Amino acid sequence: MLVHELQSGQWPGLAFGSGSESSDNPNSLFAENDLVIDFTTPIATRAHVDIAVTHKKPIIIGTTGLNDNDMTVLKTAATTCPVLYSANMSVGVNLLAALVEQASARLGDTFDIEIMETHHRNKMDSPSGTALMLGRATGRPNAPMDRSGKRNTGTVGYAVQRGGDVAGEHNVSFFGPGERIELGHRAHDRSLFAKGALRAALWMKGRPAGLYSMRDVLGL
Repeated sequence: MLVHELQSGQWPGLAFGSGSESSDNPNSLFAENDLVIDFTTPIATRAHVDIAVTHKKPIIIGTTGLNDNDMTVLKTAATTCPVLYSANMSVGVNLLAALVEQASARLGDTFDIEIMETHHRNKMDSPSGTALMLGRATGRPNAPMDRSGKRNTGTVGYAVQRGGDVAGEHNVSFFGPGERIELGHRAHDRSLFAKGALRAALWMKGRPAGLYSMRDVLGL
């Protein structure tokens, strides 16, 4: 997707770099290019971050399934080189996260929050990185994934669906006394993630070392 989007001619200021069609030697990718975009696996991402630090090159990370230890690695790396991480590169999803944050802060604990996410049958992580990102935006702790019985106040719950070829759907529901508010996003085409990553690449030019997100790119 990234290759196709970059070759579309819609991204002046960006060019396909040396060795970019092969990941056999990630060390050379960082040595020969100005910036690297990483949509891989948590294990590969950890290795790529180490190489980015060695070369002091910017890295944009869209890998999902990163854990707390991985995030610590990113924060440490960001003291040496620019690191941009987002569980979802979509403009719409990041706007959704900002809206969820505002709604949660204003509605308070009188409203229960539930997040429903749907993805294709082959997705590995569950709940999705995007769902967890939206959960963090609520500012609430996660309810137990295997919960049963009465719902606890002040937590955010998750429901997961896997099937077909769904690119990604996320819905955040705020259940209050006598009313319900719903915010959501539906991805029809995975190219939107590539577009977001390339937008981030343009924004990253000349940035100092630090940990950034798509919300920084979008000014949210």
